Amino acid sequence: MPQVPRTTDAARRAGVRATLLALAVVLLLGLVSGSVRTTSTPAEGAAPPPARAGGRVPAPATATEAVATAVEPPVDRPSFVVVVMDDFSLDLLPALRSAQRMRRTGADYTRAYVVDSLCCPSRAALLTGQPPHLNGVRTNTSGGPGDDLGGWPAFEAGNGPQKSVGVALQRSGYRTGFVGKYLNEYEPSDGGATAPPYVPGWDDFESFSGGAYDGWGFVRTEIVAPGVLGTVRYRTPSLSEPVEVRDDLYAGHVIADRALRLLRRYRAGDDPFFLYVNPYAPHSRLTPAWSEDDPRFPAAFRDRPGVRSPGGRCGPRPCRQWGPDDLDGYGDPVADNRPTYLRGGHTSTAPSWRGAARGTPRKVARTFLRDRARMVQSVDRMVTRILDAAPRDTYVVLTSDNGFHLGQHSLGPGKGTPYDSDTHVPLLVVGPGVEQGPRDQVVSSIDLAPALEQLAGRRPRSIRGGVGFAASLLDADAPGREAAYVEHTHGPSLPGEPDAPIGSGMRLDAIPSYVGVRTARGLLVRLDLDQSDEGTRYAWELYTYRGSSYERRNSFARLRKRAWVRDLRRRVVAWADCSPHECRRLASLD
Repeated sequence: MPQVPRTTDAARRAGVRATLLALAVVLLLGLVSGSVRTTSTPAEGAAPPPARAGGRVPAPATATEAVATAVEPPVDRPSFVVVVMDDFSLDLLPALRSAQRMRRTGADYTRAYVVDSLCCPSRAALLTGQPPHLNGVRTNTSGGPGDDLGGWPAFEAGNGPQKSVGVALQRSGYRTGFVGKYLNEYEPSDGGATAPPYVPGWDDFESFSGGAYDGWGFVRTEIVAPGVLGTVRYRTPSLSEPVEVRDDLYAGHVIADRALRLLRRYRAGDDPFFLYVNPYAPHSRLTPAWSEDDPRFPAAFRDRPGVRSPGGRCGPRPCRQWGPDDLDGYGDPVADNRPTYLRGGHTSTAPSWRGAARGTPRKVARTFLRDRARMVQSVDRMVTRILDAAPRDTYVVLTSDNGFHLGQHSLGPGKGTPYDSDTHVPLLVVGPGVEQGPRDQVVSSIDLAPALEQLAGRRPRSIRGGVGFAASLLDADAPGREAAYVEHTHGPSLPGEPDAPIGSGMRLDAIPSYVGVRTARGLLVRLDLDQSDEGTRYAWELYTYRGSSYERRNSFARLRKRAWVRDLRRRVVAWADCSPHECRRLASLD
């Protein structure tokens, strides 16, 4: 019978809870240190030092920081498999049987958010545990006026590879492997013959070129010598070839096969491992593999409508049942979302940055939603295989780099906004000691890297801006983050941009720079409507979540004087340029 990651026996769970209870008592007495160091030392990553004889370790600055550093994993040096989907929105969760399986046996973080709802900045944040303003990756692509703000060039210039959680775990004795989509502009050259530079921190590094967006016709890297990458090219099959041949060459299936190959190899070894898997689904294609009739969201042929399945495969729910009614906030008018100026204590309505938003017609929304549900079936099969193959001492994590709007707020298809449709993502975790059930704690994407370090028995590196959430994995009632932040930098839409408008979708360069904070009470966003580099023109949007799970109406003008709104404004300003230590402190509402 296949081994599936699961919680430990009752005795171990009781021991874990006893440890956490004792820790809480100690924290209340102020006897342990919860503050994260803000300077790097030779001992960085080691366990916290004991208290000096005759004295006390400084008390934690906040409960959030204390929980972030003082976690004792229930398994010595567990392994990790992290799956990061591409543009997977919460409305697609019913399409994944594997996700329902993980919900039944593990933790379901229902309030997980990304720090930037754009591919490259979000992926850099996941790897480094730093928001964009700290890791330097603010846009998808480099180029344009000024310094490079995005893509692989910005990540490399900001020392991103060395900051990666892969480096931290590798130095701790972990075997590390990467498979799938890495970062925008990390591409082979010379028609795929010359590999991009080697990335430190990975014992196995199999990145897939941007051709994988289209489903077929891509290049894969592999390590051919210490510190040297080579390339492997995968062809685009002919439509006259059997479906099985075409699907064997489908990017989603190749990524799955390569990931399972590494997983089985690591499982046979003695070292703990960290496997990071990044499928391209359900991101839209850039160019059609064969003709313009190819779906904008290209699924494997076995999942498309055909003789065996007239409507195609959309998971547990038949494809015919998917439609715009599954999109919370679909068709909501943009008129009630216009930002608000605040000048001299007085408010006025600012011009809408959305322009002439034409929305997404119901027929288009229905087609795209069903195609996206079909496209993630390859991910579903891969995750199921991972769950079946992973050893019992392995944590399996399933999440996404960002969400995707498909008619919410009357916007055309796309992402990059601060709203729930784009920033709210799934976060499911199964593994040893994980208490089954939903989680109410807020989690940010920058919390993943420190959480992995915690579970590996390391103290999170002081450069992390996230706080980690390992304690809440082991105890659903453990305290955690209370506020999640989002930031976005306006950037040019350059040739080769993988997130070019789809149909009537909005251009990325129409979205202004913004900083926002989200709590259980609402979302506050400060937008800079001056898209030049010379000045700022701030406007505000405030949304409360009473009776609504999406941003229904901007109420900043009416509620701006409330104490909790003033506190959110202070937090937004503080987050814009916070240091790692300050970013961690802002996670708490204390």
